[in-house]
Amino acid sequence: MSGLPDLVFAGAATPADLVAARVQMALSLGWHIVIACFGVGMPAITVFAEWRAIRRGDRTYLALAHRWAQAMGVLFAVGAVSGTILSFEMGVLWPGLMDTYGQVIGLPFALEGFAFFIEAIFLGIYLYGWNRLPPRVHLLTGIPVCLAGVASAFFVVAANAWMNQPRGFDLDAGRVVGVRPWAAMFNPATPPQTVHMIIAAFMVAGYGMASVYAVAMLRGRTDRYHRLGFLVPFTAAAALTPVQIAVGDWAAKFLATNQPAKLAAIEGVFATSHAVPLHIGGFYEDDEMRYALEIPHGLSLLAHWDPQALIIGLDRFAPEDRPPVNVVHWSFQVMVIIGVFLLLLGIWLAVAWWRRRDLPASRWFLRGSAVAGAAAAVALEAGWITTEVGRQPWIVWGVLRTADAVTPVPGLAVGLLVVGAVYVVLTVTTVAVLRRLTRAPLAPQEEPGEEMNLP
Repeated sequence: MSGLPDLVFAGAATPADLVAARVQMALSLGWHIVIACFGVGMPAITVFAEWRAIRRGDRTYLALAHRWAQAMGVLFAVGAVSGTILSFEMGVLWPGLMDTYGQVIGLPFALEGFAFFIEAIFLGIYLYGWNRLPPRVHLLTGIPVCLAGVASAFFVVAANAWMNQPRGFDLDAGRVVGVRPWAAMFNPATPPQTVHMIIAAFMVAGYGMASVYAVAMLRGRTDRYHRLGFLVPFTAAAALTPVQIAVGDWAAKFLATNQPAKLAAIEGVFATSHAVPLHIGGFYEDDEMRYALEIPHGLSLLAHWDPQALIIGLDRFAPEDRPPVNVVHWSFQVMVIIGVFLLLLGIWLAVAWWRRRDLPASRWFLRGSAVAGAAAAVALEAGWITTEVGRQPWIVWGVLRTADAVTPVPGLAVGLLVVGAVYVVLTVTTVAVLRRLTRAPLAPQEEPGEEMNLP
């Protein structure tokens, strides 16, 4: 699509307003995406714990499931607020995108709305039905919450994937015609991006939940409730970590063929050539990567399974069409470093469990696990920076520039300050409520100990 003519929105925003709009969008997306991950991954982990409680008559699993369900309700509520802010920002800040291409990408947003309401309805039933519905019926009400959360993530990321690989429309003298919504939603970038994001969501939720119990165990709370509270979500996240690394490799190979400018920015490759090395660390300056550790032929091998393969460099693109290399390169490096750290934590647990059916004895394992939740969230943010900044200067790759899509209305810095204040309030409130929840005593019928009596 790079050969299509640029579309320019009438009017022009000042550089300061463009920066304000981009920072506001980054703030909103960066905040919402972490909360949304819990909406995707946490229901499945919670329903699994409840299933184990019912199957084994185990009050410890039941207590964990109930506590996690309460936290899930809090996070869903604040996620609904941040998601609503985002939906307004898409239209208010980026009319050049939505006015022109809303008819093309409207389908996944509409379907996400259905998924959101299904999740909201069944989450309400799931929370209200606790101790009111028969256990097995209550368990079944949690399944639509799990499916709807994953579906919401799929639809939203499919819309973002379209921005990286625009399909499903034609341009006639700058007008969008021949709209094919299904082709737009199932564009070539949809499979790798959606799978990558959904797995990332489960990892953020799993490591985030486990980190709470790791901190408690470091403080001496090593009873079965805290051990299971750590093991269940951590095991789920750790099992997905090597899968995520393989999916990330798939996504990188996709970039080599479909978005070579982004891959060149990720690796700091200026000159198009064969047998290109892989860069670890370093800084891009004067059209070359400096101070990086080079693995000979590494990038060509990883991108094409051929150590002599051709890698398209930034020299094939006009200077105004190149993304900011150092930002993209280092966000990708951070993501990879954290991914390796999480992989090693998972291997550590697997080896200890295989040898003696217990957690690693070293407190350093718990210390690492305590920061794994925050680390997973940072890796998620770094991955999205790689995706979004790596597409610049395009908001729709090869078709519409970010500067041409932003609203020409002045004073966007004021909106940024207001939205920033809203997120400060949301953050403080959410943390306060969750901390209060963690300190609340368990209900008498959920105290770990005796087996449950099921009808």
